[in-house]
Amino acid sequence: MPRLSRFAPRLAFGLVIGLALSGCGGGGFLGLGGGAAANDATRQAARVRGAENVAVNRYLWTASIDVLSFMPVESVDPFTGVIVFGFGTPPGGGTAYRATVHVSDPALDARALNVALATRGGAVSAATQTAVEDAILSRARQLRIADRGL
Repeated sequence: MPRLSRFAPRLAFGLVIGLALSGCGGGGFLGLGGGAAANDATRQAARVRGAENVAVNRYLWTASIDVLSFMPVESVDPFTGVIVFGFGTPPGGGTAYRATVHVSDPALDARALNVALATRGGAVSAATQTAVEDAILSRARQLRIADRGL
């Protein structure tokens, strides 16, 4: 019987993460594509990092990148659940925003999502932040329904 390499579990883990996050370059905000930034984020997120487990909800993760696709992705870490976006202006908007998203739990739940938004002038209103969180949660539900074939 052939002996499995000690790297086989890491390779399998990397493939699972890559497949789970392969939809990150999807529909984008208001139907716009995620572009190269989302693809780069997917590649970086799919890296194998030891034998650690990813403890984030993949639908919230993908939905965050989709909804905020108008912002450049500066860094991602699927192991801690943090996505940092640089300044970007939404389609049809005049104000540039930046965001930090933290997906803190594997459950598809509003408590698992924290979004911090800011403009060049400071923090945004609570209504704006809530609207972005709601858009991410709605997109995550859409992705889950599409994935399950419900």
